Amino acid sequence: MADVVVSVEVNASAGTTWLALTDWNRQREWMLGTTVGVVSGNGRSVGSRIEAFTGIAGIGVTDTMEIIAWEPPVRCVVRHHGLIVRGTGSFHVQDRGPQRSVFIWSEQLEPPFGPVGRLGWPLVKPVFSLGLRRSLTNFATFAEAYMVGG
Repeated sequence: MADVVVSVEVNASAGTTWLALTDWNRQREWMLGTTVGVVSGNGRSVGSRIEAFTGIAGIGVTDTMEIIAWEPPVRCVVRHHGLIVRGTGSFHVQDRGPQRSVFIWSEQLEPPFGPVGRLGWPLVKPVFSLGLRRSLTNFATFAEAYMVGG
C-alpha cells in the first residue's frame, strides 16, 4: 500500500469548507489538471459514483470512485475502482473555530503494475505529493471565496 497524507488550513468555516470540497463539478477549479463529475447517485450519499479525469489534452487517467462513507461536514471516503488508481481516499474537515478549518486529504493506494509499481512508487510519490499540496493550496483560496452555486 502507498500512503499519502496532506493538509491545509482554510480561513473558512468547516461547513463552508465541506460544501466547497464536495462540490464535485467545481473541483476542476482547484485540483490540478482534473475534471470531476457525479456519474450515478446524487454525489452526497454512500453508493454515489464519481469519475475524475486527470491529464492534459485528453491524455491521462480516469479514476472511478464510489462513496463508501459520507459524514457531513466531517468526512467523505471513496473507494477507487480504476485500472490505474485503486485503494481508498478520504477527505476530513476539522473545525477550528467560526472561520477556520483544516482540510486533510489522505490516500491509501495500491500501486498499479504489481511489483514494478511498488518499486516505482518511491520515485512517483514526491511528484504525486507535490501535486496534492499544490491542489490543497488552490483549494484553500477556492474555499475562502466559495459561494454555493458559485
